Amino acid sequence: MSRIALNLTYLDPGRTGGMEVVARALLPALMEAVPDDWELCAIMNRRAAESPGPWNELPVKVIDVDIESRPRWAAAELTQVPVLARKVRADLIHSLGNIGPWASSMPRSVTVNDLIHHVLGPDDLRLRVLARLVAGGASRAERVIVAATQTRDDLVRLTSVDASRVDIVPYGMSLPQVEPVPEAELRARFDLGDRPLVLSPSARQPHKNLDRLIEAHALVPAGERPLLVLPGYETPQDDALRRRTTELGLDDDMRWLGWIEQDELEGFYAASELLLFPSLYEGFGLPVLEAMQRGLPVACSDRGSLAEVAGGAALIFDPEDPAAIAAAMSRLHGDAMLREELRALGRAHAAGYTWEACAAGYVDSLARALGADRRPAHASAA
Repeated sequence: MSRIALNLTYLDPGRTGGMEVVARALLPALMEAVPDDWELCAIMNRRAAESPGPWNELPVKVIDVDIESRPRWAAAELTQVPVLARKVRADLIHSLGNIGPWASSMPRSVTVNDLIHHVLGPDDLRLRVLARLVAGGASRAERVIVAATQTRDDLVRLTSVDASRVDIVPYGMSLPQVEPVPEAELRARFDLGDRPLVLSPSARQPHKNLDRLIEAHALVPAGERPLLVLPGYETPQDDALRRRTTELGLDDDMRWLGWIEQDELEGFYAASELLLFPSLYEGFGLPVLEAMQRGLPVACSDRGSLAEVAGGAALIFDPEDPAAIAAAMSRLHGDAMLREELRALGRAHAAGYTWEACAAGYVDSLARALGADRRPAHASAA
C-alpha cells in the first residue's frame, strides 16, 4: 500500500484563482484514477479545510497557519508539511501549489503551475523570494509536473531542474453542473444595458496586463465599443485600475465586478460575444479553454503558454501593444463569420482536454516519483 500526501497548504478558497480551479476539478478525477493499492490524504490550512470542496472526501491533516501571511505560509510549506506527512506515514509528498518542501526523508514531487515569479519578478523582492522557493522545491523533487511545454521550457531555462525529471500533464476541462443566470437577469443585476459584451476574467494582478487592456479599450471609437466585463477577485491593484478607467472616460464602458458566483460566470460565457485575455504570462491559461469549451470565441495574448494552449483556435495578439489588443477586439467584435469559425474551432480543440486524462497523467508521474517498486501495473515507464 502506498500513501500519498497531497500538499494543498496554498489554498485560500475564493482567492487562489486558477490553482483553486485545478484543485477542485483534479482531485475528484484523481481519486477515481489512483490504483486500489494507493491511499490519498490532504495537508491543508485550516481555512481551506473548513471550506466546501472535494478535499472533504479525503483524510485531512490541518496546518494552523495564517494563509494571508506569505512568509508564514511559505515557512509552513517548508517545515510543517514534512512533519505532518511523516505522521500519516506517507510514502510521497506531492505539492500542487508551486512550492514544495526542500528537506524530507521521503520522496517529493511538485506541480509548478507557472514561472511568473521568475519571468516578471527581477525587480520585486517578494517575487524574487518566491522564485527561489519554487526553484528550490522543484530542484529537490523526484518529479515535477507542468501543464504545458512552454512551462517546462521556462522551468529548465530559469532553474536547475533537468528536463528528464519534468512531466507535461495538460489540465482538463469540464462543464460545471450549474444553470447559467439568464441573460436578461444578468444584465439587470449588473446594470449592463443592452450593449454587446466582451468578457475578460482575471485576478487584478500586474501580469494580467489590465492597465494595457484599459488603454486598448480607450482606443476603440466610443460609438463602436462593446461593454467590457471584468470579473475576478480583488487585489491592491483595484484602486489604480479603477482610477485609470475614470481618467480615460471609460466608466460607462467597463464593469469591474470582483468575485462572482459560478452561475453568474456561466451566464457571462453564454451572453458575451467573445473572451479577451491579454495576460503577459500564463503557465497554462484555463479561461481560454473554458471559453472555447462553451463556444465563446477567444482573442488572447501570444505570451507564456497561451498560444500553445489556444492551438490555432483563437485570434492572437501582442499584449504589450494596446493598439494590437484594440484591433483584435474590434476585429472579432465586428466579424460575425470569424466568430462562428473560432467558435467551431474552439469547441473541437477544447474537447481534447479532459480531467480524466489529466488524472491519469498525474498517476503516471506520481508512480515515477514513488519508484519502480511501487508503480501500479498500468503506469508507463519513465
